[in-house]
Formats: sequence, C-alpha cells, structure tokens
Amino acid sequence: MGLPVSMQDATSDFNELDGLKALAVRLAAEIDCCEDVKVMPQLARQYRETMNRISTIEGGVDEDDEIAAIILRNRKPAAD
Repeated sequence: MGLPVSMQDATSDFNELDGLKALAVRLAAEIDCCEDVKVMPQLARQYRETMNRISTIEGGVDEDDEIAAIILRNRKPAAD
C-alpha cells in the first residue's frame, strides 16, 4: 500500500496511523528544503515526535514499511 497523497486523504477514515505517516512524509519534505534556521528546530522536533508516535503505534519498526525505511536510513549508529 502506498502512502496517502494528502493529509485529507490520510485522515478521511480517521485512521491515526495513516495520518501520522502522511504527516511524517510532509515534515521530511519540509525539512529537506528548509533554509530558515529558526524553523528547522521546530520541524525536527515535530518529525521526531511523529516518528516516535508511529513506532509506538506499530509496536516497533517494520523494515518493509516505507516510513520505517526512512527511519532506518536516517538512524545514526550509537557513539562509541
């Protein structure tokens, strides 16, 4: 199943997980093109909170999920 195209589509059936995934994609896109250093921390915080909520609902990270792939790709190894 592909990701919803819009927030309206994602929330039309009041499915929290679909809405959160659509929000995560939109936030990631905004972060990628953000040039305002005052806005970036707010976007990053909201993105982290959204990803944590998705992980909580799903009970962990599913490697076959498109959003999970973003999480795994962006996860940094623990510092030694």
